[in-house]
Amino acid sequence: MGMLSFIKEAGEKLFGGSEAKAAAAAVEAEASEENIKRMSDAAGDAVVAYINEMGLEVTALMATFDALAGEVTVYGVAADQATREKVVLCCGNVSGVSSVNDQMSTDTSEEESQYYTVERGDSLSKIAKEYYGNANKYMPIFEANEPMLAHPDKIYPGQVLRIPPLA
Repeated sequence: MGMLSFIKEAGEKLFGGSEAKAAAAAVEAEASEENIKRMSDAAGDAVVAYINEMGLEVTALMATFDALAGEVTVYGVAADQATREKVVLCCGNVSGVSSVNDQMSTDTSEEESQYYTVERGDSLSKIAKEYYGNANKYMPIFEANEPMLAHPDKIYPGQVLRIPPLA
């Protein structure tokens, strides 16, 4: 999949935990190489924890974060393409992340999904109409983005969604 771009200001606020806040404060106080590395390591750990919270199983999962570039690089082996794509979205739909370098692989080969960045006024029905020609086919989009989406009406501008091929 390679590199995917995201809106840096949109997404989950993962880097606000006590360890990440302390690391960010240290960087602000003194932007030394050591402090930037500490913040980047804490952010990479937060991304891995978030992926695990979503119940996405990946063998040898690892994520690194480059705080200066806002880039997450994710490694591991997913069972299928859908899991791989969800992991990439988990990494990218995080506030402070502008791009994801996907270095993952899969156990099986499948067709890749398309991606869509939500704009103000969008709904899953509107997106389904654009991609599938039928507004009522929004459920495959919702299901393709679970567990990150808890409800079909809960999308926000800047969020990147998977648009899977219709079966």
